[in-house]
Amino acid sequence: MSVVSAIVITGRKKEIVQQYLTELDRHIAGLKAGIVEKTLEIRDFASLLHVHPGHLSNTIKEVTGRSTCDHYEERLLKISKELLLSTTLPISQIAAQLTYDPSNFTKFFKEYTGITPKKFRDKHR
Repeated sequence: MSVVSAIVITGRKKEIVQQYLTELDRHIAGLKAGIVEKTLEIRDFASLLHVHPGHLSNTIKEVTGRSTCDHYEERLLKISKELLLSTTLPISQIAAQLTYDPSNFTKFFKEYTGITPKKFRDKHR
C-alpha cells in the first residue's frame, strides 16, 4: 500500500510541476506581449493551482532540483534578451513591460549575463 501511495504522490508532484510551468509560461508570454501589468508571486501561482505556497515551492525544488524563482528568472531573462534583440523599444520601456524600473532591470540583467542590457543589445546587433 505504501508503494502505491508513493507513486500517487510522485505523480501528483509531477502534475503540480507541469501545471506551475504551464502557468509560468502563460504569465511570461503575457509579460512579453505587454498585456500583464504585474508579476505574479509564488502565492499567486499557488492560488491558481489550489496548493499552499510552501508546498508548491518544496515540490518544484524536489522534482526539478531548482527553485520556483530559478525557473521564473530563467524565463524572464530569455524574454528580456528576445525583446532587446527583436525590438527597437527603449530599454526603459522593456523594463516597464517586464514590470521593472530601469535601474532594477539593469541590475537583474547584469547579474545573470555579466553585462548591461545596452551592452548586450549593442554586442548582438
